[in-house]
Order: sequence, then C-alpha cells, then structure tokens
Amino acid sequence: MKEKIPLKSKLWLAAADGGVGVLCGLVTGGGMTYYFTKWMGLKPSLASLAWLIFGIWNAVNDPLFGFISDRTKSHLGRRIPYIRYGAPFYALSFILCWVAFPWAGNQGAMFAQFLASLFIFDALYTAIATSLYVMPYEMTVDNDERGSIFIIKIVFSIFSMAFPLVILPLIQPEPGESAVSFRIFMTVLGLIIGAITFLSTFFYSEKHFAKEEEQPPFLTALIDCFKNRAFLVFEVISFTVIYIQTALMQGVLYYFSEFKISMIPCYGALVAGAVIGMIIWTIMHDRWGVNNCIAIMCIVFSAGCFAMSFFGGSLFVAVPGFFAAGIGFAGGMYLVPMMMGDVTDYDETRTGLRREGMYAGVNSFITKPAISIAQAAFLTIITAFGYVQNLKAGSQSQSARQGLLIGWMLIPAILLLICFFCMFLYPLKGEKWDKEKKRLSEEHAKKESEYRK
Repeated sequence: MKEKIPLKSKLWLAAADGGVGVLCGLVTGGGMTYYFTKWMGLKPSLASLAWLIFGIWNAVNDPLFGFISDRTKSHLGRRIPYIRYGAPFYALSFILCWVAFPWAGNQGAMFAQFLASLFIFDALYTAIATSLYVMPYEMTVDNDERGSIFIIKIVFSIFSMAFPLVILPLIQPEPGESAVSFRIFMTVLGLIIGAITFLSTFFYSEKHFAKEEEQPPFLTALIDCFKNRAFLVFEVISFTVIYIQTALMQGVLYYFSEFKISMIPCYGALVAGAVIGMIIWTIMHDRWGVNNCIAIMCIVFSAGCFAMSFFGGSLFVAVPGFFAAGIGFAGGMYLVPMMMGDVTDYDETRTGLRREGMYAGVNSFITKPAISIAQAAFLTIITAFGYVQNLKAGSQSQSARQGLLIGWMLIPAILLLICFFCMFLYPLKGEKWDKEKKRLSEEHAKKESEYRK
C-alpha cells in the first residue's frame, strides 16, 4: 500500500523550514555583513576574517551534530526534540545579532561581537535546520511523497529567499541613519518565526524504528559517507547551491544600491523563473531523470550568471539573468533534496542503517564553508576593484561597479559549469534504482509495524 503523509504535516514542516531559512538568509545572506560594515562601521577586512574563522566552526559542528542526532533516542524521535526546544533560543540569537552594544565604534569589540554572533546563531541553526532538512527522509522513502513535501517547501523557500532580497534593501539603515525601526522589525520577525517553528513539531512525526538501530562509531560513519560515490557527486552540486545562494543574496544588496535598475521587473523575472522551473522539474524529473534535470538547470543558470558578470548593468540583461536564477533556485530547492534522499537511501542498501543525520552533517561540513568563502570572496573582489564601503548609493567608480558584477556572478557561473559536467558521473538512475527504492519502502513499513507492536 502506498504511503501517504497528511497535508497538514507537509505544510507545518515547510513553514518551519521556510521560517528558519528566512532568519538564516538575513544573517548569512549578507544582511549582517552589510549592517556591521555599512552602518556600524566594521572594517570589511575584519568582516572577511570573521567569516573565514567562522568557516572552521562551520566545518566542525555539523558532522558532530549529525552523528549525535542519529543516536538520539527521545520518545519524540531523533530530530523533533532539537526543532521544538531549540526554536526559542534560535529566535533569541537572531534578535541579538542586530543589537548595537555600547562598544559600537571599537573595531576589536565589533569584530568579537560579529564573530560570536555568527558562532552562536549557527550552532542553533545547525541543530534545527539539519533536523528539518532530513525530516522528509525520516517520514517516507516514497519519492512521490517526498516530492510533494519538497514542492510545498519550495513555495515557502521562495518566500524565505525573496524576503531578504526584497525587504533588506527597503529597511536596512544607511550610514548615519537611525536603526531603531530596523531592530524592532528584526525582533518581531524573530519572535514570530520562533513560535511557528516550535508549534510545527506538534503536526508531524518521524519513523521510530530507526532510533533502535546501533550506529557505528563516528570515524567509521564518516568514512562510509565518502565511500558513497553518489554522495561525492552530490556534494559538488550542494556546495555550488549554497555558494550561489549566499553570493547572490549578498551581491543583490549592493547591486540595486549602485545600479539604477528597477527591482520590480528583476524580481518579477526571478519569481516567474522559479514558478516555471518548479513546474518543469516536478513534471519532468520522472521522465528525464533527476540527474538530467540538474544538468539542464546548471547550464541554464550558468549562462545567466555569465551574462550578468559582464553586462548586468543593463536591464535587458538583468531580467533574463534573474529569470535564469529563478529556474536555478527552483531546481536547487526541488531536485537537490530529491538527490540527497536517493543518496541516503542508497547508503541504507550498503550499510543497512538510516543515517540521514550523518549525511546531512557531512554535507554541511563540506558545503557550509561555502557561505564564508562566498562572503569573503565577494568583499575581497569588490575591494580589489576599488569599491568604497562608506560612499552614498550610486557614487562608486566605473571600475568598482564592474568589479561588483564580477564579484557577484562570475564564480557562480564557473561553479555551475563544473556541476553540469559532474552530473554525467551520477550513478543512481534507471529502472534498477526504482525497484530498489520500492523494496526499501516495503521494508520500512514492515520495520515500523514490528516496532509498534
């Protein structure tokens, strides 16, 4: 019998995931960097250093948490306790990111605050977001049911990605302006999303049989991940997606500030691309295969980024560039999670264990440094081209403007082109894999039934 997940469970899971993503996007997607460098006056070189140091912490905490969560034996399951009880602290850490303490103006103190805020916020984000990320794989093996969850998550994710892109340019304080209304907005937003995330855990559940399985030691579990060829290919794609999400959200704050281009047609094209992309990928992933869909996504997105790198100052290039980005973002939200689900399912066929947490942790170990690299690379490139942080909007030199476009779009374009070729190496496809997925689904239903007796 085909497994069905209630619609309310999918909606609450997607709402929590999208809300957590909103807060993360505002902090790591460029908002906090902009706030500290442009408004508080932190030197860009110190902000870049903070991001690089933070990248080390990012690399350590995720596999460790994934390993711990796989071994959690709470009556609520392996993931839900972290979501439910971490939500209030996550909201508080977000609110504290925007507080200007009395030492504002002292470079050393601001650097310490910036770095500490990143460390605390990310530790809580890791605990909650990783658990939310693997919940679809905990709930079902069926790709149709997972796909329906991802479709709903895409809708919320588009909001969570668009929110920082649209709201930040409108509310962020310029140098010399008051930040009181900005901080009030961030406080209210943090409290609302914290509440949604907490409440969501009462509307979905996970399979419980997996918590009884004996997990291997940390080092063994880690090595097993890297023996999975499909996972290695997946990591190239995943790293690129995280880098691009960070780079594009960071750069867009500077882009609309410096170029006299209307946000409305650009964001309209982004939304149109995301909607059309979602329709294409949900309809065609069975016919073309996940691997072929991702390859198409990468080449289209790459072409748009290459065009924006050199000619993005023109509206006629910006609109199709944002449209291509929308197609790419839809693929990143729908196809990449589908790929991750197959990778963890394949691991079960090799090891006999469900290890979503470990895979999610190792995935973050490899990909989350992309956040720091993207932030540091962008700031370094625009500084090299002569960008001056404290100038008023529209006052940069022609060289700085071109450097902004290159720092924003060129590296994503190159990474996407690499991903296109990597997809030819992805092994999980065809009728044989479809039969293996069906066998896993039947086996899970049997195990869960025996556990509940």
